Amino acid sequence: MQHRRLSFLRQPFFWWTLFLLTVIVIGLVAAFFVFTRGLVVTNLTDLVPWGLWITIDLSAVALSAGAFTLSAAVYLLGSKQYKGVARTAVYVGLIGYSMACMMLLLDIGRPDRFWHGFAYWNIHSPLWEVTMCVGLYFMVLSLEVIPVVGRADWLQSRWPRVSGSMLQVHKLAPVLAVIGLGLSMLHQSSLGATYGILKARPVWYQPGLAVLFMISAIVGGLALTTFLSIAAARFSSRAIVDRTVLDKVARFIGWALVVYLYMRFWDMLSVSYTYAPARSEAMQMLTGGPLAFNFWIGEIVLGIVVPIVLLLLPPFRSRRAFQTLALLLIIGGVVAYRWDTNLVGQLVVVSHLPHVLEPLYTHYFPSLIEFAAGAGVIAYGLLAFSIGVRYFRVVEHESVAETSKAEAQSVPTTPKIA
Repeated sequence: MQHRRLSFLRQPFFWWTLFLLTVIVIGLVAAFFVFTRGLVVTNLTDLVPWGLWITIDLSAVALSAGAFTLSAAVYLLGSKQYKGVARTAVYVGLIGYSMACMMLLLDIGRPDRFWHGFAYWNIHSPLWEVTMCVGLYFMVLSLEVIPVVGRADWLQSRWPRVSGSMLQVHKLAPVLAVIGLGLSMLHQSSLGATYGILKARPVWYQPGLAVLFMISAIVGGLALTTFLSIAAARFSSRAIVDRTVLDKVARFIGWALVVYLYMRFWDMLSVSYTYAPARSEAMQMLTGGPLAFNFWIGEIVLGIVVPIVLLLLPPFRSRRAFQTLALLLIIGGVVAYRWDTNLVGQLVVVSHLPHVLEPLYTHYFPSLIEFAAGAGVIAYGLLAFSIGVRYFRVVEHESVAETSKAEAQSVPTTPKIA
């Protein structure tokens, strides 16, 4: 009997969960210091107000874009073969947006005023538009995830009526897909536009950032969904994936990367045509200064060029190891792009003093509190996905016919009341 009670200690899932919970507790302790002492415990300054937490926020939102992309493919374009992958993407999207909200609660300095954006409208601010779209899209994702949770075997066996009611929400999927597409596209592009309208940061002041943020989000979101599906199938017997469908998604990601690479270099070259104070110095910092390695190696070579080769050449794409590596590199490349874009506009500052003609340089490195809080939020995301795979069957890419049959059988019939 004692041997059976301690059998869970031999399960990898237990130790994986224990590790993630430990990191989450450390993150909660760091958040406590932030909430009680303020942003003084961070290395954020008036010159660099957006640091690691905003990068995690931007990356989480970008890597959640697979939800609206695949939902649009299934319910607007009629590609039913991607229905199972879209289910995974929606669940990942909800996790990603909740992670972004957690980071923003820490970063705004006054988390008790998070609701001000919804109550006091500033229609001239792109940040207000992002706030409204993120809040509304989070509600849409929550509704889309309800049927996913309702498919859980334990829920169907214990509370069949509750499960049936949750599955009925799936009838709203086409409407939610349309609303989610609009909201997600609005705020994905507006995140880039938030940077692009800031005249005080010349390297950001350009319309191309809205397009780049949109394309990078589509690429990163699809890559994360595909990578997590493959990883779940590798480490859990409860995950069922359709390799043929994932291969098609991977090939699409490869061609999308070609477009993204062109847009990224077009954006770079357009900045270098003329000299502008602080803009040219910022580009020099990005391409030949402290951010150069992250840009050329992390973002361009490993994040775009190598994955293009691995995903578009059949001999490489057919090898699971190469395909998985390419997806992981893309995820890292999108995070590197968000980091580079966020910092390059802050590390070079134009002085407003008339006698200071040359730009001023500053630096930023996250504090231990920032690292701990950020790691806690990331650990939460990994734990939420692990629980989804184990208990909610969020990675189950069966055929369309099997999906329709399973959903029809799982909805209990309600007797009519005379």
